[in-house]
Amino acid sequence: MKVTRDSSSPIELTLTVEMEPTDENPFIDRSYRRTVSRINIPGFRRGKAPRHIVESMIGRTALLQEALEFMVPETLDQVLRDEDIQAFAEPSIEVTELEPVSFTATVPLEPDVDLGDYRAIRVASESAEVADEDIDGVLERIRQEQAVWEPVDRAVVFGDRLNINVRGTMDDETVVEDDDVEYVPEAENVLPFPGFAPHLVGMVEEEERDFVVTIPEDYPREQYAGKDVQFRVELLSVKEKNLPELDDEFAKSVGDGFDDLAALRANVTESLTAQAESAARNQLEQQSLEALCEAAVVNASPILYERELENIQAERDRMLRQQNLDLTTYLRFLGKTPDEFREELRPNAERRLTGALVMRKLAELEEIEISDEDVQSESDRLLGLSSEGEEQENLDNLREYLGMDSTRDSIRSSLHSRRIMERLTDITQGKLESDDDDDESADDSGAAPSEPEPGDEPTASIDDSTDSADDGDATADTAADAAEPRA
Repeated sequence: MKVTRDSSSPIELTLTVEMEPTDENPFIDRSYRRTVSRINIPGFRRGKAPRHIVESMIGRTALLQEALEFMVPETLDQVLRDEDIQAFAEPSIEVTELEPVSFTATVPLEPDVDLGDYRAIRVASESAEVADEDIDGVLERIRQEQAVWEPVDRAVVFGDRLNINVRGTMDDETVVEDDDVEYVPEAENVLPFPGFAPHLVGMVEEEERDFVVTIPEDYPREQYAGKDVQFRVELLSVKEKNLPELDDEFAKSVGDGFDDLAALRANVTESLTAQAESAARNQLEQQSLEALCEAAVVNASPILYERELENIQAERDRMLRQQNLDLTTYLRFLGKTPDEFREELRPNAERRLTGALVMRKLAELEEIEISDEDVQSESDRLLGLSSEGEEQENLDNLREYLGMDSTRDSIRSSLHSRRIMERLTDITQGKLESDDDDDESADDSGAAPSEPEPGDEPTASIDDSTDSADDGDATADTAADAAEPRA
């Protein structure tokens, strides 16, 4: 086997690998063993025909084509080991010849990341304030949720709750058929079709009404777009929403009950304050990361950006499938081509990868590591959060899950991401500045450190205080996720 380094740069290199028949034979033999079990050859039981018989029937090239699936990646792995090359991510491979097999591999190497004078970065933090209007808004929402629907003897208006029988036909085909269904007509309600709700306004109980709704041309379900639907609606009942008074009695009816309205308001204020503090923290993290990325100089292989773009596309596809959609339908709804959609995702991929790389470099420079004790402590904390009221069998299952290697790796990654972000925000808030100044003063003095007097206690270093994690923060499990602001 001949290996040539065709080009090399600090961030990637290109290898050309030319294989000899002797290199290919073990892989073709594996391909033969997989193939012979799938085909019927006269005169032989399935899986028992010799290799030369199989080759004569389907051809060596067919065996070779199937062998490429594992031949090329396994050969490349061996080449990387032999050449002592550390690939930063999966290489890009192109097969150039089949007889004999030759391929090129573009191998992304460790990116070059320079954070500059990152400890001088400063970001102003926003105060977590809660306005009276926000508190009043939550109380009004709770009031709306506590409302009682009561029958009324009048014509329908927007916001009423109706019980209706409804039939809808299109081209002599029934497309809507419901009996005694609850329906709240609102101007923005587009169900069952846009324009349906306004036709119910003014109806009275026991009235039947026929009307036609023309579906808009831009309706996402193309089989209905631009067509007319003939509706017949029978109104069975009308109810209106009656809101409770915002007083002490109302407060006692909320949740487990509050002593009075003041206690409910205090609870809402506390909850909103916690949310505001979390939002302010998230904003600080996002702005700190953006500032670090702006200060950094990142030189990375284009392959890494393409891999990140592929990851984002796969994530989007999984999300759509969870909603019973496919990417083709989604793009048709948006009016975009696959190439346009991919290019729209590219800036996000670049930001995400850049963020991951600078955070990785920050962890290296700040020597942020997670010990086995840290992982065990977090596991114990998670177990403690779940212990109250849980059956012993469930706790045993959880304890077993937390002890699995994959779970501990996930916890370690999560803690690491959290620590990196905490260190970054400490830097951008200037919390490490005074300690740095103290260190510089000690260095400038030139004096040797004095021996501690008997009875003196050693003092903690700055790393001891900044390595503690905020248990309430949700963190990503990978370096790439750590680069994304937490929502």
